[in-house]
This record gives sequence, structure tokens and C-alpha cells, in this order.
Amino acid sequence: MSEQSLPEDARPEYADALPEYAERVLEVADLIPPGRVMTYGDVAEWLQEGGPRQVGRVMALYGGAAAWWRVVRADGVLLPGHELRALDHYRAESTPLKEAGRATEGHLPRLDMRRARWDGGERAEGHT
Repeated sequence: MSEQSLPEDARPEYADALPEYAERVLEVADLIPPGRVMTYGDVAEWLQEGGPRQVGRVMALYGGAAAWWRVVRADGVLLPGHELRALDHYRAESTPLKEAGRATEGHLPRLDMRRARWDGGERAEGHT
């Protein structure tokens, strides 16, 4: 008997199956429009579940297929180890940035959170 012929509840769980919470986090990430961002805490608050660390863990483990650069730290610092890739996305999407001063380590800009942060807007209506 093949696994495909097994009833749904008798099939083994696969290691690559996406946990339900991760699916929800990634759905929110996909709703964020180009040029805008939400913090890890914003996503958790919108879902009314988990917290910034849980959202960050989901993004670290499963976020590669989503718009990972749109879920960010609250201080606007670019994701360590992925700064240049993220910066390419931000510039392509015209995400508001604050250019770095000479004293800034690495001279990398930060996100302008006041202008780039997205609250869910119209798409948030009807979200459960």
C-alpha cells in the first residue's frame, strides 16, 4: 500500500511539512507591499500569537521563499549576514532608508521605520 492511498490521518508527518504558525507568519510577510516593512513584533501582534522571537525563528527557518526582507528588526538595522542582499531589495522597491553617517559601522543605511513601517492598511480588514 502506498502512502498516497493511506487516509489523511494515517499518513506519516514529514519533516518538511510547514507548521501552522509558520504558514501564518509567512502569509503575513507575503501581504506586506513592496517598499514597506513590518517588525517581528508587528507580525506577532497582527497574528495575536507568539512574539518577536517566535516570528524571527520562523523567518530564519522558513522565510527564504517569502519576502523575508520585509519582516525586520524594530530598530531598522539590516539583518546581520544578509545586509547587502536586503539592501538590494530595499533599493529596488524604493523602501525608505536612512543613509549611514561616517561613524556608523560598515556605513550601511538603516530602514527609516517611521516612513517604511506598514500597519496592514486595507488588507488588514477581515484578517483573522
